[in-house]
Formats: sequence, structure tokens, C-alpha cells
Amino acid sequence: MKNFLVHTDEIKKEMLSEIGVDCIEDLFVQIPQKARMGELALSNPLSELQTQKAVKSLAKKNKTDYISFMGGGTYNKFIPACISQVANRFEFLTAYTPYQPEISQGTLQIMYEFQTMICRLTGMDISNATMYDAATACAEAILMAVRISKKNKALISKNLNPEYVDVIKTYAWANNIELEFFENLPADTADFACVLVQIPDYYGEIKKFDIKDILFIACVDISSLSVLEPPSNADIVVGDIQPLGIPMNFGGPHAGFIACKEKYLRQIPGRLAGKTVDTDGNTAYCLTIQTREQHIKREKATSNICSNQALMGLCATLYLTVTGEEGFKQTGYLSAKMANTLSEKLAKKGIKTLTKNFYNEFVIEVSNSDEFLAKLKAINILGGIKLDETHILVAATEMNTEEDIDCYLCSL
Repeated sequence: MKNFLVHTDEIKKEMLSEIGVDCIEDLFVQIPQKARMGELALSNPLSELQTQKAVKSLAKKNKTDYISFMGGGTYNKFIPACISQVANRFEFLTAYTPYQPEISQGTLQIMYEFQTMICRLTGMDISNATMYDAATACAEAILMAVRISKKNKALISKNLNPEYVDVIKTYAWANNIELEFFENLPADTADFACVLVQIPDYYGEIKKFDIKDILFIACVDISSLSVLEPPSNADIVVGDIQPLGIPMNFGGPHAGFIACKEKYLRQIPGRLAGKTVDTDGNTAYCLTIQTREQHIKREKATSNICSNQALMGLCATLYLTVTGEEGFKQTGYLSAKMANTLSEKLAKKGIKTLTKNFYNEFVIEVSNSDEFLAKLKAINILGGIKLDETHILVAATEMNTEEDIDCYLCSL
């Protein structure tokens, strides 16, 4: 096999002649000039040494030493160094989407272990091998409920993460599903396929829901299940696994999960890995269910999801394996402790916490959100997410210390 070579000018000329144009620019004449990219302002070529120095100079302009109290779905969590060392091995880190039947036993086992851990954390019977993120998991859970109930209306809590709501609205519009948002759950739910609530909700509030006679979808903060009871009364549980060993990375990539009771197994989207034995009696793993349209008839497919977040699932599996049950509980305890400490110290400064029962995230009331956050940013602290002119969503994790909280307070 010959080494790959860039097309020569002669080859380019022959190819252009064959399709009937004079130059490469002629291939783009239908694209308006205003939509095209201008000339790239590139410097003269640099040597490798010069390039390294230039890139390092640019990198120094980045602010990387902020103390973070940001939340809202993406959290600053401690990630053991061994996770990236394993996840970046060539056996796992690949551009190939791991979903085909010929997938390696190692990746299949990771998927199986991931599913097992999610089931143990959520109290559900079945889990799939990841979703894109919590937002798509919420939307897919609603589609599940519609298929199960044969009803096309869904009840959604007003306190659901607004980014999740946007994705749900897109899915609902495409599938002719009516959405109704509620503050207090209506007494009559007979016309609805399901009710979706977030625990804790977007504002950090922890509420218990006694939902009967309708499919109950719970969107959970997976890290909160280290200290909170799982929503075992739910029919479907969804969420994001970013807090499990996945960096924030400016908001992505994330990964989601969806778990449910066994009776809804045939309606779950994505793919499931199963454990069995081969003809020699050795443990073997295989894809048990693949409910997407590439594998089965389109009209029978539960979802058009054509990929999954297997690498992110690997990170989550490694994280839970390394931290263990006690370590996982400890991170949850520390997160809750730091959040409550911050809330208590803010109260002494006259800043009120509006969230009554919270795990590690809560809403505070200030006189001016922009001014409050600007003062914190000036001393390298990301103080939270602005909700409106006087309200801020604040989160704390095990990464925050007493010293961080004192720094937070010193600007007030």
C-alpha cells in the first residue's frame, strides 16, 4: 500500500476538468460572498520550537486559577489522576463509536459495569449504556412515557433546568407532544402520559413527591445519591454523569443516563450490554438490546440516537470504582458541608438563602447580582450563576475549602 500523498496540481486539474469546472473556487459560486470566511490572517511559518513558545504565550493569557462556586448542571469535582490515564489508553480512546456487535469485550464489560452502578445508585432495575446528556435523557424519557401510556401530554416541573426544558420542547414539537408546566402538581393527571420533576431541582431545593396513577420521571443529580435516598418510587430515572470523573471543559462533553423498571425494558432508548457465558463456560459480554433504527425496523425503533457516550461512561465507571462506596459518600458529605457552611456564613453577612432544603446548591438574594459577582471575579472567584437582577445560584463541592469560603466572604 502506497503512502498517502496530497493531490498534485496535475491531479487537481484533471479532477476539476472531469466535473466541468475551471478551479476549486467555482465549486462554491452558489454560496453568497457574505456567508464565506475571509482570508485567514496567518503569520509566516514557524518552526516547532517557535510554535511551542507562541502557544505557551497565548496560554498564559487564560485565567485558570479561579475558585469556582458555579453549578446549574456542571460542577467542579475532584477527579483522580488515574481516570485520564486509563481513559486515554488507545484501547478506549477512539474516534470509532463503540456500539457495533463486534465491539471489544473490554468496552462491553465497562458498559455493563456502568449500567450496574447506575442501577445501584438509582434503585432501578435497568439502565442503558449512557445518553448524550441529562437534557436528551429527559426528552427520551418523555417519549418512553408517551409510547407506554398512549397519551401525548406531559407534566413538567417549572423548576427543571431551563437548558433541559429547551431540549424537551424541541423533542415535543417534533413528536406532537403537549407540555404543561406546573408549580404545584395538579390533582387530576388522567390525561397526561407522565410527570417529570428534578431532585434536587434547578434551584437546589429537595422535595419529596408522592406521585401515583401516572408515570413518574425523576431527573436526579447523580452525586446527590451519595447522601440522599434514591427515588425508588419513580418509574424512570434520568440524569447527568458529569460529576462522576468528567471535567467541566467549558460545558462539555457531558453524558447522561436513563434507568427504569424492568417492565419498561423494551421502551428504553440506546443500547444495553449484557453478561453471559460462551460455549467454553467463560464470562462473555454482548449487546443485549439495540433499539435504534440502524438495528431494527424504523417504525419499531425507540430512538434515533445513533451514538452514545461510552468514553464518558468509562470515566464515570472508573470514578465510582476508584472512590468506592465510602469515598463516594465522603465526597457527597463534603459537598453538602461546604454548601451549608457557605450559606450560614453568608447569613451572618446579611445575605439570605432562599432555598430551604438543599444538598450543595442554593439561591441567594443580593441587592445587585452583577455588582456582587463582579466583586468576586475581581479576586478570582466565580461566585455563581446570575438568575436575575437580585438572585444568584451558588454551588459548593468537595473542591471548595474553608479558606475558599472565607475569600468569598471577604469581598462583601
